[in-house]
Amino acid sequence: MSDKTLLKGGRVLDPSQKLDGTLDVLLADGLVVGVGKDLGAAEDARVIDCSGLLVTPGLIDVHVHLREPGQEHKETIASGARSAAAGGFTAICAMPNTDPAIDDPAAVAFVAAQGRRAGAARVYPLGCISVGRLGERLAPVGEMVDAGAVAITDDGSPIMNSGLMRLALEYAQTFGIPVADHPEDLSLVMEGQMNEGLVSTRLGLRGKPNAAEDIHIIRDILLAELTGGHIHLQHVSTRFGVDAIRQAKARGVHVTAEASPHHLVLTDEVVDGYRTEAKMNPPLRSAADVAAVRAGLADGSLDTIATDHAPHHYDEKEAAFADAPNGIVGLETAVGLILTRVVGEGVIDLATMVERMSCQPARAFRLPGGTLREGSVADVTVLDLGAEWIVDSAAFLSKSRNTPFDGWKLKGAPRYTIVGGALVWER
Repeated sequence: MSDKTLLKGGRVLDPSQKLDGTLDVLLADGLVVGVGKDLGAAEDARVIDCSGLLVTPGLIDVHVHLREPGQEHKETIASGARSAAAGGFTAICAMPNTDPAIDDPAAVAFVAAQGRRAGAARVYPLGCISVGRLGERLAPVGEMVDAGAVAITDDGSPIMNSGLMRLALEYAQTFGIPVADHPEDLSLVMEGQMNEGLVSTRLGLRGKPNAAEDIHIIRDILLAELTGGHIHLQHVSTRFGVDAIRQAKARGVHVTAEASPHHLVLTDEVVDGYRTEAKMNPPLRSAADVAAVRAGLADGSLDTIATDHAPHHYDEKEAAFADAPNGIVGLETAVGLILTRVVGEGVIDLATMVERMSCQPARAFRLPGGTLREGSVADVTVLDLGAEWIVDSAAFLSKSRNTPFDGWKLKGAPRYTIVGGALVWER
């Protein structure tokens, strides 16, 4: 089969080049070789009719839990990469909170190799900040970067030791990588199960106050300002946190930050009835917090949409609320949710969605892709904005089904996912 593909007559939307028009995209030898009107192609080229479809740079998710090694019953690198492709993602970043943790170059190389073997979305490993994710000693950052790590994080566990976080931010600059942090002050969270507020009080569940996240965000911003390092704040969920990031960016601090689809569309009211599929960390917050996260996404304070895809086995989520693990799967619902409930409700436009889900994630983590510029990697997502569908977790390619969105009616879905010029998924 030819390695040439012509994407014909779609609406090409590429904010990295300020492109928005009906154009052809020609891919060859794993690269974008042309974008323009009425492009010709060799007789043996695969031609995909994209009329009526939206053609964008490949979507990138910088916050995904793949569970391998150690918890392959929840997800494997291969199943996660396939799930990502089905969700329209051409690349994902794998969090290192596995068992054992990804805290040395051999572990990083293992994740990278398994990702290549999967033959679906690209898989970029993140290494731990600290050895064993214990928050005590800096992991061998340089060796992990040499093995393929694109950033460091102890995600799932905040770095409570401010001296260690300062050291990480200083050291990471040597290698030009971001330090990603899960902002949460554990001394304030205690045994909290959900957002602290009226709903937690009504349900009799111990709450997690916004302040636990806010204090940590401020700490991380101050350390990034002190060191000049790049802090990437994960799954921001609070009003104060969004505003603190907005102010830090205005001062020139090197900070990037994520909004997760669930924090853009759900409030803590969804937990009513002790619904474990709505249990996550950070927890779903109040309507005022959701409004602030949406405003932060719109104005660029939160510059990246990331799913925080967190698969868990059915039996684990069926436990009592206090015992159930945090997290939901998100790779296969993200595009539909954002198109229906964020773009569809006028929070952002399509160009901003592509910027937040492709161009900016690539820039923030220094990844290939995020553009259809000539000579760039041939990673392309083709979306059908008119596709109406109902979320059916039983049909997920992920090994896990833990989602609060089962049965939701959504409009807009991936049609084709192309990685390195190869069609890896088709709706």
